[in-house]
Amino acid sequence: MPVEKWSTAQVETLAPDPASVRTARGLSAPGSWSESGRLDDILWGRCRNYQVCVDLAGPAFKCSCPSRKIPCKHSLGLLLLWAESDVSDAPASEFARAWQAARAAKAAKPRAESTPDPAAAAKRAEQRAERVAGGLAELARWLDDQVRQGLAGAQRGGSKPFDTMAARLVDAQAPGAAGAVRRLGSIAGIGPHWADRLLGELALLHLLVAGYDRLGELPPALAATVRSRVGFPVSTEEVLAGPRVSDRWQVLGQAESDDGNLTTRRTWLRGSSTGRFALVLAFAAGGQPLVSDLVPGTEFRGDLTFYPGAAPLRALVASRDSAATPFARPAGATPLAEALAGWAAMLAGEPWRVDAPVLLCGVTPSDDGWLVDESGAALPLGTAHREPWWLLATAGATPAVVAAEWSPTGLRPLAAWHDGRFVPAAPAGLDSGAPREPELPPDLLAAALVGTARRPWPGLLEAAAVALTRRRAGLTPAASGHTPIPPAPPETTPPLPEAAGRRLGRILGEGVPGGAQLAQELLAQWLDLAAATGGHVPPVVLPALLDAGRRNSMIRPALARVAGRRGAWLAGMRADWGWLRDESAADAAPEAWATGTVGERLGHLTELRRRDPAAARELLEKSWAQESSDDRARFVTVLGTGLSSADDPFLDQALDDRRKEVREAALDLLRTLPGSALGARMAQRAQAAVRLDAGRLVVTPPDDLDTGLRRDGVAATPARGLGVSAWLLEEILAGAPLSIWSSDPAVMLRLAHGNDWESALVHGWAKAAVAQNHAGWATALLGGAGGNLRESVRWDLHLVLPPVELGRLAADALRREDGMAHRLLAIHPGAWPEELSVAVLETIAHRARTDRHTWQLGELCRSASIAMPPTYAELVGRLAVQLDQEPADQSRVRPVADLARTLTFRHEMSQEFQ
Repeated sequence: MPVEKWSTAQVETLAPDPASVRTARGLSAPGSWSESGRLDDILWGRCRNYQVCVDLAGPAFKCSCPSRKIPCKHSLGLLLLWAESDVSDAPASEFARAWQAARAAKAAKPRAESTPDPAAAAKRAEQRAERVAGGLAELARWLDDQVRQGLAGAQRGGSKPFDTMAARLVDAQAPGAAGAVRRLGSIAGIGPHWADRLLGELALLHLLVAGYDRLGELPPALAATVRSRVGFPVSTEEVLAGPRVSDRWQVLGQAESDDGNLTTRRTWLRGSSTGRFALVLAFAAGGQPLVSDLVPGTEFRGDLTFYPGAAPLRALVASRDSAATPFARPAGATPLAEALAGWAAMLAGEPWRVDAPVLLCGVTPSDDGWLVDESGAALPLGTAHREPWWLLATAGATPAVVAAEWSPTGLRPLAAWHDGRFVPAAPAGLDSGAPREPELPPDLLAAALVGTARRPWPGLLEAAAVALTRRRAGLTPAASGHTPIPPAPPETTPPLPEAAGRRLGRILGEGVPGGAQLAQELLAQWLDLAAATGGHVPPVVLPALLDAGRRNSMIRPALARVAGRRGAWLAGMRADWGWLRDESAADAAPEAWATGTVGERLGHLTELRRRDPAAARELLEKSWAQESSDDRARFVTVLGTGLSSADDPFLDQALDDRRKEVREAALDLLRTLPGSALGARMAQRAQAAVRLDAGRLVVTPPDDLDTGLRRDGVAATPARGLGVSAWLLEEILAGAPLSIWSSDPAVMLRLAHGNDWESALVHGWAKAAVAQNHAGWATALLGGAGGNLRESVRWDLHLVLPPVELGRLAADALRREDGMAHRLLAIHPGAWPEELSVAVLETIAHRARTDRHTWQLGELCRSASIAMPPTYAELVGRLAVQLDQEPADQSRVRPVADLARTLTFRHEMSQEFQ
């Protein structure tokens, strides 16, 4: 039976580190694979002459590359290719068949049995038992000393006393107890209620020592738990030889911890028939990748064997009888009260447990960091998980199934399932500093602080262990006081194409060619395509997308049009996402003008302006006096849609507004409006200041800045190096319509040449060309007077040029190797025209073969990655292959290959919206 495809998130959980995900993203396109296919449960492919195989039934990985990571980027890239598009149906390659046969032969080969010397093993076990007993006897005395002297002194001693005792236990071959003692050093004197936490840990250590002293009297299962906690190992062979539990095992989620020396990955499973939880541990030395073979959100048929213990959870995968396949919803989710009952039963068998798995059904977050089930019962989230934006975005505050680790400090979510979709939990955030309640009775704690030598309390540690275990096992969900967040409103727009949504996840995760440097540009292009298509993004990406908008205001307008109603709902609950509610909404209803957010009102006004410009202006006029100054500045810009002479009186009145931003927005619109009253006033002033007499220009600049000039936008402060008269002349010409001069700009430039006021005249006309977006004047000024213009004004004129003309200038500059070329490329809007694209490609080929330094080549390739038409991907790819075959420096080949991958990425991105 064919294996169901994994999701992208499930593939990413196999990555040994985030960098592997990012590099694998660059290999997930079909163009990166010369061949690929499927052989039963094995995916195979060839990438850059590397032979790659992935066994989905393991999963297991093989690649001929030299990487020491498992899985390597090629294996991950092949899995992503399969998950996001598909591999080809080509006949299986010989290397794939050979690997399949080798794995089958290895599985059929009987395991070699080792035959250790029983007498020697018994002697070693006896010697270790003696050393452990001595170490634990010393630990018992040390524990008694701590409570006799008082815990208050531990605050001054720091971690040294605990490290010393831990080292003694290591020598005694009791590493489990040693680790527990060493952790006490991070508790003493640190954080709120440190004494309560320290006494609780000391009490559990005392209970462990007492259990080891009575090891022979304990039931076998409890004795095995005590031995494990002390640090006696159980061999893998011994565990695998134990009873097997057969089931369809569902992988619920993973959590990792890193203490600097060792990375530990905890993977939780649950049997769909037996209802039994299992914990599979994986370890790696600090800085080394973890081996991943269990994919959260998938299930497989197989056998597990459990480590012995009173409440056995840790297990090994003994066999797999099927490939891993995704499942829509885990079996056996329970309400909160039933989940805590399971925790209590587990704690009764193993009082040293600090956490346990829970699978919760129908839970919804509250606004104070709790999860509430459908009965109203509630449990707190852990302090680093109090803001589950990932869950709110996914489920929209509707009931979901959540897998988590429960501990007395709260829930640590692992994953959720909603509408048949698996969503891994977001990484832990910053500790919210939520208050932690003490767990031990105050009088018991007071005696421990001052010491039993001053305040006698026989059996204090035993009493503390009983009180702590009783309290933890007796925890019940809160019955009231925590209200679920009201659900998100339903979407009114269709979802964007699924493939486009997956690509957005790649961009936000920086899994794109070129990495973070190009991710922001690609995100802007993706959002523009999505806004033009219409629809809303997948809810699961909203937190990352809103964060991107928080950091980059340029993408906010397009983002707001695809965030949907759920995006606005999320933004209303978090202050640093509040900017979204001020952006124009894509689907604002008419009633939003009276009751909606600023963004919804802006969206309604914009839509109405498109349909009926007069009605939109009249609506704005009615509420103008009541609007805030910030809102007036936003609303007046909407009149740019459908601008006509009918808007002139309203905009002219806005020039008297007390808010500078309102006046500037009105001025920008009036300067582009033919026949406006502002234009007439400025034309009158310009014609009075500049007139033609006997074939030459006579200039009579104004002497001072009057009230009328101030109102019409003339700035009070002249530019550096300009006199007041020259500045006023320049500003008046900048505000006057260019139509009052000769229809041929070259005539006016010839007349101005040699005039005493030439600089002011030329700069005034240049500013007018920019304000009125007049390409003819811009072309004439750059051709005839560009060298005399201030740099800022000259570059503003380039922005007015038609894209084809600007592209021609940039292409000429590239061929001349002019230093202006890169700046012209940077300001070119949109896709490059063919002439410019060809010139850039020719320049890239030349520089890749001849330049001594690669930084110019890299800069040019980065510019082309964003603006060159994606159809050039094949040509650039051929160039990269040619360079790779030539005796060229690889540092010159790499930017060209990255350019080819980025162009392919953009081409695929645009195709996904069609």
